[in-house]
Amino acid sequence: MTDVDLSALTNRQIVLARRPEGLVSRDDFDLVEGAVPEPADGEAVVRTLCLGIDATVRTWLNKGEGYLPAVEIGEVVRCSGVGRTVASRSPKFPVGGLVYGLPGWQEYSLARDDGLSTPIGTEGDPAAMLSVLGATGLTAYFGLTEVGEAKAGETVVVSAAGGATGSAVVQIAKILGCHVVGIAGTDEKCAWVVDELGADACINYRTEDLPARLRELCPKRVDVYFDNVGGDILDAVLGALAQHGRVALCGAISVYNEAGRPPGPSNYLNLISRRGKMQGFISLDWWDRFGEATEQLKAWVDEGKLHYRIHWFHGLRHAPEALNAMFTGENVGKILIEVAKDE
Repeated sequence: MTDVDLSALTNRQIVLARRPEGLVSRDDFDLVEGAVPEPADGEAVVRTLCLGIDATVRTWLNKGEGYLPAVEIGEVVRCSGVGRTVASRSPKFPVGGLVYGLPGWQEYSLARDDGLSTPIGTEGDPAAMLSVLGATGLTAYFGLTEVGEAKAGETVVVSAAGGATGSAVVQIAKILGCHVVGIAGTDEKCAWVVDELGADACINYRTEDLPARLRELCPKRVDVYFDNVGGDILDAVLGALAQHGRVALCGAISVYNEAGRPPGPSNYLNLISRRGKMQGFISLDWWDRFGEATEQLKAWVDEGKLHYRIHWFHGLRHAPEALNAMFTGENVGKILIEVAKDE
């Protein structure tokens, strides 16, 4: 335990007020204040330092089936984050230690030994944990190496290459010796993907003819496509798939704000003629290998082979704007919200 007087603290939370339609608005949420919870046996109170915004946060606000239940009206918006333990009744979460988990849009949360909270020592960079060393990096690593089965000499195409997951995929594919083509929505992002991340080329899908550029930049067609967006871009890359090509379905950010289900890609029949494979996944599929993968990702960071970029929002109140930035294309790299300074 600790001598911190939890009763003297206030927990600010952002809860879901109604189901959003399209981009979220402030009216979709309520900012509420309440007491900081007292930990029971086996629990710890964690002060949130920063939150990571992923596209999946938007899907949890919809009513429907997913790999985690939808956020209910009146509940704190679910979100990944890193915080520091301020009170504890659990040996797993000592006071002063950092914790990676799903604290949600709030200043204080409870950590339990339920698999959703992970102690990460007393030292470390929360920004790195929420980008290349956390779920984002693990998604890129396993999606590319296990689902995509990328090998040296193959052509890898990555959509949303200027985002958090896509930028990690681009770099890991280059480390593996692949020919890498990114797809992004601005010239600034394309320049970053090529000049700093090392991609062989990057296509601005908003201003260029995507199918024509894929034919030009992927003369041997596409062996691996890491899909973060779905929609028309997925359809275009399916049209360029190589024999025995693989598609790793990570997300479909282009349709998360749409009402109803999107139409299926018209080029899916290429999977038959090309003997291709298209597989959806989440990083939790390789839960038992997280330690191994994190060590490899950290080694690449330490060697200067794997870089990350943060798009910061400061203050919990900016969480709705941070989530929208994921879908408007405003961000370059990982979107993080600084909730509190680490003292």
